[in-house]
Amino acid sequence: MKGTQALKNVAVTGAVQPPPAGSTQHQVAVAGASGRMGHMLIEAIRASDDCRLAGALDVASSLAIGNDAAAFLGHASGVPVTADIATGLAHAQVLIDFTRPEGTLAHVQACRERGVKMVIGTTGFTDAQKDQIADAARDIAIVMAPNMSVGVNVTMKLVEMAARALAEGYDIEIIEAHHRHKVDAPSGTALKMGEVIAQALGQSLKDTAVYERHGHTGERKPSTIGFSAIRGGDIVGDHTVLFAGTGERIEITHKAASRSTYAQGSLRAVRFLGGQERGLFDMFDVLGLR
Repeated sequence: MKGTQALKNVAVTGAVQPPPAGSTQHQVAVAGASGRMGHMLIEAIRASDDCRLAGALDVASSLAIGNDAAAFLGHASGVPVTADIATGLAHAQVLIDFTRPEGTLAHVQACRERGVKMVIGTTGFTDAQKDQIADAARDIAIVMAPNMSVGVNVTMKLVEMAARALAEGYDIEIIEAHHRHKVDAPSGTALKMGEVIAQALGQSLKDTAVYERHGHTGERKPSTIGFSAIRGGDIVGDHTVLFAGTGERIEITHKAASRSTYAQGSLRAVRFLGGQERGLFDMFDVLGLR
């Protein structure tokens, strides 16, 4: 324990070493390196046989700046946490970003300039911000998905199939629950589920989504997709799509118990990008679910 604590308090000195010539490992940088998701990603990268931590970025106010990115694990990776984007991306082939929209967009620009590919799990983007990312994908390869979990994306495929089969006579509701610290609602995953359903029904989510119900709402309008958001405790992420018909109800649910599922999915996205030069992809592309 004493050794681990000491390691946490030691700043890293010296430059990050570039990968050996001819290395087949994926050189991965992590944004938000000192956050909960950042820690999970770094741990997954260290445990991987084909990925190597090549950079760690965080905001300048983070207490982790200057310390080893893997210090929380009691290991020395030789990669310091830095607020300098150029330093953090110097030896990276791919940046994994689960931060905030403004920070992610700054990273998109930096990666575009340096030819670094991206895995984006950030949510809460406006349509205009999504357009900026799509524009950057003309020059670099990007996997962007509101949820990197393999299980969630398989769930989305099941939801798509159900929506096509239950297109008439069923009311559709999406219920999601997350921890008290989540700042956007509905979750990006819930919105993506709504988009998948709307597309399967030949509709636009903008025209069919219902995000609020209060007071005298009148009868439920057919062909709408309702959303409900729950915030509390340390819930990692629960999503249920309800198809309510006459005499029966179908529920398709995914519950995440750990952020490790997002990390493992992100590494699958990293491996997928190894074969891509440019373009905007999602987890359906990564998992072959088209």
